[in-house]
Amino acid sequence: MRTQPSRAAIGNGALLLCLLAIAIAFLKLHDGRWLPLASDTSRWWAAGFTALAYLGFSGWILRRSRIRHADDERTDAQAPPSQLLLAYASQTGFAQQLAERSAKNLRDAGLAVHLRDLGRLQAEALAGYERALFVVSTTGEGDAPDPALAFVRDAMGRQAPLPSLRYGVLALGDREYDHFCGFGHAVDDWLRHSGAEPLFDLVEVDNGDEGALRHWQHHLSLIAGQPDLPDWTAPAYQPWRLAERRELNPGSAGAAAFHIALLPPQDDMPAWQAGDIAEIGPRNSPEAVSALLEALSLDAATPVDRDGKRERIDEVLARSHLPSLAEASGLDAQAFAEELQPLPHREYSIASLPSDGAIHVLLRRMLRPDGSPGIGSGWLCDYAALGGEIALRIRSNPNFHAPPSARPLILIGNGTGAAGLRAHLKARIAAGARRNWLLFGERNADRDFFYGDEIRRWRDEGFIERLDLAFSRDGAASAYVQHALAAAGETLRDWMQAGAAIYVCGSLQGMAPGVDAVLRDLLGDDLVERMRIEGRYRRDVY
Repeated sequence: MRTQPSRAAIGNGALLLCLLAIAIAFLKLHDGRWLPLASDTSRWWAAGFTALAYLGFSGWILRRSRIRHADDERTDAQAPPSQLLLAYASQTGFAQQLAERSAKNLRDAGLAVHLRDLGRLQAEALAGYERALFVVSTTGEGDAPDPALAFVRDAMGRQAPLPSLRYGVLALGDREYDHFCGFGHAVDDWLRHSGAEPLFDLVEVDNGDEGALRHWQHHLSLIAGQPDLPDWTAPAYQPWRLAERRELNPGSAGAAAFHIALLPPQDDMPAWQAGDIAEIGPRNSPEAVSALLEALSLDAATPVDRDGKRERIDEVLARSHLPSLAEASGLDAQAFAEELQPLPHREYSIASLPSDGAIHVLLRRMLRPDGSPGIGSGWLCDYAALGGEIALRIRSNPNFHAPPSARPLILIGNGTGAAGLRAHLKARIAAGARRNWLLFGERNADRDFFYGDEIRRWRDEGFIERLDLAFSRDGAASAYVQHALAAAGETLRDWMQAGAAIYVCGSLQGMAPGVDAVLRDLLGDDLVERMRIEGRYRRDVY
């Protein structure tokens, strides 16, 4: 991205042209040798001509930079609400590269994106956008990159009225520093205090961690409404085995939800914590792959070279976006394979601990408008064979790791958010922690209380001190989980006095902002913000 020329650059140009003027004024080229001009008149005419050329060049540069700057500001002021702002603050160029790559993904998905250097952005211009993403790095102990200092000085020193803005922050940093991702958190805090609403919780990236960047890409796909945006780098999957698949809510008014159990390769159980994420490499249905190969008159067993390996064409196609017949017609197997784009990963909260001997995930079967299952849920819920191979990678998610076992814990969630809550309850029980309060909401108690028997048993054994349930289709007074929380205001304050932490897992639409609003109403913004900074208020929402 081009930037405004600096005064230093123009000054350097001026010096160069002045020296050139002197040279031209006093020298001439003769037979390959520079000699002084013989005539004083010629000398001064040359000097004057060069000076005029310099003035014209300098004026053009300054006018061009002013026009560009004015065009940028005019673009901000006239930004249509549908346009998404993507601002970056970069010290070494990495944040800018990630912002440019993010912008390309979103534009390829059909979104209008305005890419800007944060240092050249006015706070007032933010009010012209409905959505904004910020990709910002941190230098030293929590400092802003040098190009962003103007924004820190002019904008972040005061609150801006941004009640209509929804935003997300990708914060780059290094955990070796005490104020890890400090500037990213400062931007996030300033936006929240200005009334903006987060699209999702801040994503921290430690030294370019690929897992965290894939999580950012996951949020980009949700913003774009296209879950098939390509991964920037492919995760290093391992071959796990599908050991169990069980529908938990037959007859539900909502989409079918499945409990999935996955066994590690060669019984080599890796380590993970409550709050961590399973990244799944999905596949297309065998029927869809076979139908496309048959239409193209390609043998499924045809070998092709792909990513340095020799594989069957049907294996490559299973892991790739299925092209149309028009896109693939006329290509031989190798040329066809080289055109294929891999399917992106899917993320699922892990509902178990290593001591359970398997990774458990809880997911809904998502349906396309034509009624067919989505790529990720279709693979796990319908197409993958029991005992078959599942490509899986565990991603650490430190922002949702457990608090100290001595601290009381309030767990709040709905739907398939029960997966993340279940893992934390298992970890608390293993640690002997009994001060646990669970608030869970769904549609019907007799169909949609995921892991209900297990949860009731933990309550009866004293590992869940309080259990509040909200089932919206059962006619209960507390229709949703945020209503159940609001009705327990006095108890909530008591738990806060005891130093409790609050963990929220589940839907980003409806539940998570509803819970946040209740917490702020009952506890006040200052306490909620302090809890968030201290790590006592954490969310895993999607």
